[in-house]
Amino acid sequence: MASFASLMAGVVADGDGWLATPTDDWLQGRTLYGGLSAALALRACELAAPGLPPLRAGQIAYIGPAAGEVRMVPRTIRQGKSVAFMGCDLMAGGAVALRAIFAFGGSRESEFSADAPPPPAFRPPDACEPIWPAGMGPAFTGHLNQRLAGPLRPFSGADRGDLLVWVRHAEPVTPGPVALVAMGDALPPASFTRLTRPAMISTMTWSFDLFDPAHADGSGWLLLHSRDDGVGEGYAGQEMGMWDETGRPLMRGRQSVAIYG
Repeated sequence: MASFASLMAGVVADGDGWLATPTDDWLQGRTLYGGLSAALALRACELAAPGLPPLRAGQIAYIGPAAGEVRMVPRTIRQGKSVAFMGCDLMAGGAVALRAIFAFGGSRESEFSADAPPPPAFRPPDACEPIWPAGMGPAFTGHLNQRLAGPLRPFSGADRGDLLVWVRHAEPVTPGPVALVAMGDALPPASFTRLTRPAMISTMTWSFDLFDPAHADGSGWLLLHSRDDGVGEGYAGQEMGMWDETGRPLMRGRQSVAIYG
């Protein structure tokens, strides 16, 4: 097994790109866990362009499966006075498996401000049980702690798709946006609460915005909420939110998911 920290530390330069070799315990089916793939792309951008402003947003397309050795090819799309756009392709077997665009931006004075939405009512992590029974869950969940904070469980046949879960890296990590992004895709699709049996799924796209980069360290418990708002023809759209243990908003996002079954 390779810890998240050791994988990030093991990213090495390779010509115009960077190489990493995640172990099979990071798989979700036949491909890498999506949060890890996105984190590797972000890490490559940080290595290629030191001194970037804080991460503000990301757009991720999961194009094909990735396993074994992967190669990240980052590039600067535009560097302005306060905002930088970086792109990164994650390659596996010579094909593009993931394509990411990240927006980094320095803070600026503004007369406008508004609070991000608060979290739903929740129980603290110590009062919650694991989301997966022992021996269940995808391989990568061995690297995470996941505790059910809401009333609905996957495969419970509920009348709505709604998941509220505490997540945390199971091993020590270096605090920062890379560790945080790795947790942003940690939940199964919200639509899983509608199902009564397991089904194959594949995340197609994920977009997110960070509200408070100064507190986006990703090293503690994070409350994740996902809720589907459109399901049909084998696809689901869902909105997502992330807060820290104090209820501080950290991230909002959307995903498009393919459901087979």
